[in-house]
Amino acid sequence: MKRQSHPILTGALILTAAGFISRTLGFFYRVYLSHLIGAEGMGLYQMISPVSGVCFALCCGPVQTAISRFVAGSVSENGGLENRIRNGRRYFAAGLLLALGLSLALAAFLYTQAGWLAPAVLGDARTADLLRLLALSLPVTAVHSAVNGYYYGKQKTQVPSLSQLAEQLVRVGFVYLLAGWLLAQGRKLTVVLAALGLVAGELASLGVSLLALRVTFFRESLLRSESPWRSEEEGSALPGTAGSASPALGRALRGIVLLAAPLCANRLILGLLQSLEAIQIPLRLEMSGLSASEALGVYGTLTGMALPFILFPSALTNSLSVMLLPSVAEAQSLQNTRKIRRTAELSIRCSLYLGILCAAVFSTWGHAMGALFFQSSQAGSCIAILGWLCPFLYLSTTSSSILNGMGKTGATFLQHLAGLGLRLAFVFALIPRYGIAACLWGMLASELLVAGLHLVTLHRLVALAPSALYGLLRPMAAAALAIWISRRLPFLPGLPGLIAGCASMAGLYLAFLLATRKRR
Repeated sequence: MKRQSHPILTGALILTAAGFISRTLGFFYRVYLSHLIGAEGMGLYQMISPVSGVCFALCCGPVQTAISRFVAGSVSENGGLENRIRNGRRYFAAGLLLALGLSLALAAFLYTQAGWLAPAVLGDARTADLLRLLALSLPVTAVHSAVNGYYYGKQKTQVPSLSQLAEQLVRVGFVYLLAGWLLAQGRKLTVVLAALGLVAGELASLGVSLLALRVTFFRESLLRSESPWRSEEEGSALPGTAGSASPALGRALRGIVLLAAPLCANRLILGLLQSLEAIQIPLRLEMSGLSASEALGVYGTLTGMALPFILFPSALTNSLSVMLLPSVAEAQSLQNTRKIRRTAELSIRCSLYLGILCAAVFSTWGHAMGALFFQSSQAGSCIAILGWLCPFLYLSTTSSSILNGMGKTGATFLQHLAGLGLRLAFVFALIPRYGIAACLWGMLASELLVAGLHLVTLHRLVALAPSALYGLLRPMAAAALAIWISRRLPFLPGLPGLIAGCASMAGLYLAFLLATRKRR
């Protein structure tokens, strides 16, 4: 009998492979970019990230989640294949219209008001051109997110993975070629270069997504006796034309809005608070005694150099979280609590094992990474401290996705809000006195709080087995042993020694886990 693969694991592995390739490209892109525009330029570029997050929260992320959840429900519902395909497409069409409409309105506002927003909100007029380029990319990102939501709901990750790779490849290639041409012309490189690469990457990703969607719709239409956009009541091809099934599309749109609205409000509030944090960190660093340029450079080192290292391994947990939401939503629609519990326990173990390994590697080799890749001791210190984020960050990512899949968006919002509030307290109260170290410790305290609250809520809902958390002891012991042995081994200087050191720690860690696993 042929053994079937698990859709969550299969999808997560595909997304993880694409994520690691994409993050590898993105990592070296960050290194290259930091040499081109410097720490201050990286700081300027990172200043628009909170604005990008707010825009994504308004017109992309919540709609993508809603599409994914409704499409997953339509896949598991009773009825013929034709009916399931039709319902899934209706939810996708409704979500696409909503995302595109919101993104066009937001892009128009952002583009026309960039000259005012840059100095008044971000505190630096040099970010105005970056905001205008961000506005141009918003409708593209919205359509791309809607397409990804459709495929995530069907638990088919090949297209999102391929579009992710296309985005990163085009972004890196575009910036590399453009930078070479500008340098050959004797022109000065500015942070606008990075924003242009962002737009080029989004356009490439959209092109891949739309091409794949066309192929998918054509293949599915061969399984049906009617055209891809026709409803069961009427016979027109596209919504809005004569005879289209506007009541059915209207109901789908209403469902998308009802689910996306609270998510949007939640993410918007969190995004605004994150924007406040991003704006205040450089200002508070100035209050600690740094100049404006030095403060921006420190902020760029933290967010543009150190954090990408910490987030690099999260390709696995992010992939798991993307696949967990539609899977949990499907299990909940079938009232399969046992499946939700098993899924939650598996995600907790994966997050803890990966997070503890990464914490051990970054805390041991973080200083060497910063010196080797960025020629910055400050970047190395940030990497070493932020390495302790990994277990809590990865755990909160997957557990949050499970809770959202169960419809507990209010609980996750309040818990993320509590964590962000704690982080802001560190920013406002302690950075002027202790500098960037206060920001780092605030991030650690915040992630610890959020992960703990998520686990408590999840345990109340599905009664997690004690073994799910008992697994914390084995990876901790394995990490301690790996650190102790690797620090006593001789390694070559430079990149070969860094690679050998990290690989030896990972090998020792995995060997200990395998040697101490339970025998069935």
